[in-house]
Amino acid sequence: MDTNNIVSPENLVYAKPELMNDTHMHYCPGCSHGVVHKLIGEVIGELGLQETTIGIAPVGCAVFAYKYLDIDWQEAAHGRAPAVATAVKRLNPDKLVFTYQGDGDLAAIGTGETIHAANRGENIAIIFINNGIYGMTGGQMAPTTLDHMKTATCPEGRDINLMGPPLKILDLLALLDGVCLATRQSVHSAAAVKKTKRMIKLAFENSLANKGLSIVEVVSTCNVGWKMTPANANEWMVENMFPVYPMGDLKNI
Repeated sequence: MDTNNIVSPENLVYAKPELMNDTHMHYCPGCSHGVVHKLIGEVIGELGLQETTIGIAPVGCAVFAYKYLDIDWQEAAHGRAPAVATAVKRLNPDKLVFTYQGDGDLAAIGTGETIHAANRGENIAIIFINNGIYGMTGGQMAPTTLDHMKTATCPEGRDINLMGPPLKILDLLALLDGVCLATRQSVHSAAAVKKTKRMIKLAFENSLANKGLSIVEVVSTCNVGWKMTPANANEWMVENMFPVYPMGDLKNI
């Protein structure tokens, strides 16, 4: 065996977070979920919170999030993660409690739970993955689908005269007094990944400090659902998603 080409862990550009196990991920190649999972694992590890963190897993593409990060998890019914997180945090006020949800889960069936948890100022963090479609069930139109964007259920494109415009739920949540952080980020570049990690860390710190609800929206790709290559999906997201869902903080108290 030639040992000259072996790269030692300390010399790697990227080292897998200790909290992320070796379970093979079910996500499609090019999916943003794996990157965000990595960031969550890194932040929890750096904060030393592995034993005091409880994640709430959704229904959607990330339904198996609990398989990949070695922390305590609770599965929630579709859209009900903020309600479950509310109960978990109130019963365990010293724990870091966060939900991990997609746009179909959070902004469609779970709109009520999301808005009321935010309005109450529950001391939880929400990681919100917005790729503009229902990724797991075949690429149907979601509340966040763009105008004229083609999906399995609007093959000629979303008609806002018939279906209404895209739901900018982060903008709505930022108006509520119970929300201390509402920020929109992405993971399409190295710089964006670093910024998203900082905001996830801030959201978790807010939860521990009982400052109210924090939500980090991550505008993401679904190259399989969009029927694009990963590279083309990133370009399409920047050109089409970002103008509707611009990057940056909407609220940061």
